[in-house]
Amino acid sequence: MSEHEHSATPDHQNDAAQNSTEPASSKEADVFAIIDALNAENSQLKDKALRTMADMENLRRRTEKEVADARTYAVSSFARDMLTVADNMRRGIESVPQEQRTSADGALKTLLEGVELIERDLLKTLEKYGIKQIDPQGQRFDPNLHQAMFEVEDPNVTTGTVVQVVQAGFVIGERVLRPALVGVSKGGPKPGVDTSA
Repeated sequence: MSEHEHSATPDHQNDAAQNSTEPASSKEADVFAIIDALNAENSQLKDKALRTMADMENLRRRTEKEVADARTYAVSSFARDMLTVADNMRRGIESVPQEQRTSADGALKTLLEGVELIERDLLKTLEKYGIKQIDPQGQRFDPNLHQAMFEVEDPNVTTGTVVQVVQAGFVIGERVLRPALVGVSKGGPKPGVDTSA
């Protein structure tokens, strides 16, 4: 081996050593790039999974509410029809003047008591299914629950108070099945005004 050849070998080794470190750092960069890409994909998948879980939870809640509403409000049409029966029973009772009802005896008394009993049972049965009667007598008029049929001039009663119930109203769950038909006072003190002074 000549001197020239011998002196070239260490330089060659240095070049080879440099070349071997470059690919190593290039490999490291590739590994870090792959790790970064995997981390980004992992974050995206985690985000998708969380969104999917949230969507499923919302769907579950919505479905539960729809099922509960279906249970609660499924009888609405039937209940409306039954309210007509209840109204007719009330009209039948009220067709007999109050003094005759209190002094009734024999068959008339038995008939009136029987009709009142049936009316009470009907209302209890409706209530069992979430249908409740609204009795707004003396309450403040609420257009969400009541329908004003007429006004009654009364300076002693706060304006906007229900003074007469023409027909009872009913709610089913949180919804109005039928508004109460009412007479409302006017000409009295305004609501919220203290008249005791």
